[in-house]
Amino acid sequence: MKKKPATIKEIAHKLKISPSTVSRALNDHPSIGLITTMRVKKIAEELNYEPNQTAIFFKQRRTFTIGVILPSLSEPFFSSAISEIEAVAEEQHYTVLMGQSHDDARRELQIIQTFKKHRVDGILMSLGKNTEDLAFVDLLKEAEIPIVFFDCVPKIEGVNKVYSDLSSGMKEAIQSFSSIGHQNIALINGPENLLASQQREAAYKQALEEENLAVDDKYIVHTDLTEQGNIDAIEKLLILSDRPSAIVSFNDFVTLDVLKYVRQKGLVQKRDIFFISYANYPLWKYMETPPMGSIEQHADKQARRAAEILFENIGAKEEIEPETVVFDSKLVLNN
Repeated sequence: MKKKPATIKEIAHKLKISPSTVSRALNDHPSIGLITTMRVKKIAEELNYEPNQTAIFFKQRRTFTIGVILPSLSEPFFSSAISEIEAVAEEQHYTVLMGQSHDDARRELQIIQTFKKHRVDGILMSLGKNTEDLAFVDLLKEAEIPIVFFDCVPKIEGVNKVYSDLSSGMKEAIQSFSSIGHQNIALINGPENLLASQQREAAYKQALEEENLAVDDKYIVHTDLTEQGNIDAIEKLLILSDRPSAIVSFNDFVTLDVLKYVRQKGLVQKRDIFFISYANYPLWKYMETPPMGSIEQHADKQARRAAEILFENIGAKEEIEPETVVFDSKLVLNN
């Protein structure tokens, strides 16, 4: 049976020295001689001594944990992000606590409150698609818990955020469609309240204008990102008398649902209709006929930089000016 961990007082009693001497010896304090330090550590090991982490955390005002809140842990984009976050946390000797909101604003807030209650030293967060109330930002600031947003970030100023510039990838997508003769190019966008959706639409319109193609609002449809929402969106485009021959969609998961639907309607991809979407998930390499391309948003780079900014804030003695980091998105064409 494993022995109960000893206390500093028990080690001190056994060696007939003061508890403060034991504490300094265990922490290799220069005021304690080498022989005493070695004796203390030997007895500590024999007595199964373990440091009181609660006391250490209280003294240092840190718990050496960070919280990460994501819409879904199963998405390849966020899986890549998690790997980078954990790598940075490991470098800092930190533990990562995960929470997934499932795009539920109420659940998202519950996770934030739980992290706050357990005094995480900082939070990394990608907003859910239904999040509108950002009052928690001020609550965390009052609690001195820094937060860094990445990927899906809020519109507000004065917060740390890292995201991908969607316009560069959109421009390449429209150029690629235009170069092979497409003129009626549509956009299946996400929820209208999302900053990412607004950025996609603005980039789409600008890219069309740069290619001297007409901007027609009937070619812009929205989905709530559910399977039925994706199907409803593509249906609106396919019933048009002058239906689009090429489509940019919100992300690769939207495209998966849409591809299944157009096949059911007898349309052949890369002949009757062409697709490019955002995210560049690795799943396309397993498909015999993948979409024309996907736009890389650099999940790994976003997550690493966001984590680095968070730890810079955690370790800062004074408040740091909020930082905004933007990575260019890039079109990746499939064979």
